[in-house]
Formats: sequence, structure tokens, C-alpha cells
Amino acid sequence: MLDLPFLPFCAFLGGLGFVCVAFVSAWCQHWRGGFAWDGSAQMFNWHPVLMVTGMVVLYGAAALVYRLPPAWRGPKFPWKVLHGALALAAFVLAVLGLVAVFRFHNDHGTPNMYSLHSWLGLATVLLFSCQWVAGFSAFLLPWAPTWLRALYKPVHIFFGSIILMLSVASCVSGINEKLFFSLKNGTMAYKLLPPEAVFANTLGLLILLFGVLVLGALARPSWKRPDADSPDSCQ
Repeated sequence: MLDLPFLPFCAFLGGLGFVCVAFVSAWCQHWRGGFAWDGSAQMFNWHPVLMVTGMVVLYGAAALVYRLPPAWRGPKFPWKVLHGALALAAFVLAVLGLVAVFRFHNDHGTPNMYSLHSWLGLATVLLFSCQWVAGFSAFLLPWAPTWLRALYKPVHIFFGSIILMLSVASCVSGINEKLFFSLKNGTMAYKLLPPEAVFANTLGLLILLFGVLVLGALARPSWKRPDADSPDSCQ
């Protein structure tokens, strides 16, 4: 594989994340009627925007904190705080996204938690909350023993990647579900591929690309922080 420099890749990935958020916001604003916080369909539109922003883009950024070259030198604790803060911000946005969709469903008599998308999405957020609490307890609390950190670290890394994969799958399935529900009549049926369907399908591909690139960056050995026991990473 080519030995790609991380910082240009990171800049590209940041731009791609911005495009994902811009696309989902434009979709909800232009085709779905905009935004509100009153239980209407416009309140539902916050759900995809907050989920994509939090569980995909911010979460992906949190996962790559330790790949930044400045994080390879000096104390690791500030980077742990940044990693945890970005993940916490992603979780807060995800909770607000869930509030938006559950309130919309309850105000309109729509059943909750019946689709595969809803099961997958809620399971992802619950797993993410457990991951954050366990990571905070093991890596940020001062009384966590070293052996526990060493034991839990590979588990934390593994489930971090799994949660990102589940987040991408939840977003893509949610986009598809929304299009099936919204594009029904004969002039703009989903099977006729109207402009909204093309735009939203493209959004799904961009989210998938973002997730794949983040996972690829996490798996690249040359971009990993040196071993924690090396002199340049001692706290």
C-alpha cells in the first residue's frame, strides 16, 4: 500500500464529513420541509441530521484523535480527554435525535421500535453508551489499575470499530426507510428515481465512504500511536 501522509487524508476526511452533514441538512430542508421542535414532521427532520452529525462524523473524529501526529508525543491524558469529549458530544446529539423521532411518533400515533432500522439504531446508541462509560471508567479515572486498562484496551478498540459500522448501517437503512415511506405517489414514486431519491441515495453512499475511510485509517499500522510503554508516550 502507498504510504499516504495522514494530515492530507485527515483534511479530506474532514471535508467529506462536512459534506455528509451538509447533504443531510439540505435534504431535510429542501425536500422534507425544514426544521422545528414542536412534534411535527419538521421535528422529525432533526433525527437524521443529529444522527449523521453525532454517530458518524463526530464519532469518526473521536476515533481518529490518537492518529494525529501531535498525539504521539508527550502526555496522553489531554488526548484522552479530547477523545472522550468528542464521543460525549456525539452521544448527546444521538440522544437528542432519539428524542426528536420518539416525540414525532408519539404525537402522530406512529408505533415505535417496529422496524429493523429502529432496532439497529437503538442497539447502536445503547452499545455506544456502555462503551463510553466503560472507557471513561478505565482510562480517565485515576484509580483504574494499569492491568485493567491493558486488558480492556483491545476490547475498547474492537467495539469502537463495531459501533461505527453499526452507526453507518443505521443511517443508510434509515435513509432508505424514509424514502420508502415518503415517495409513494405515482408522480414521484421511489422506483421512478426522482431527484430526492438520487440526492438521498448519494448521501447514503457518502456516509458509507466516510465510515470505510475511518475504519481504513484505524487499521493502518503506520498511523498508529507508538506503544504506550515507549519513552515518547509516557505520561
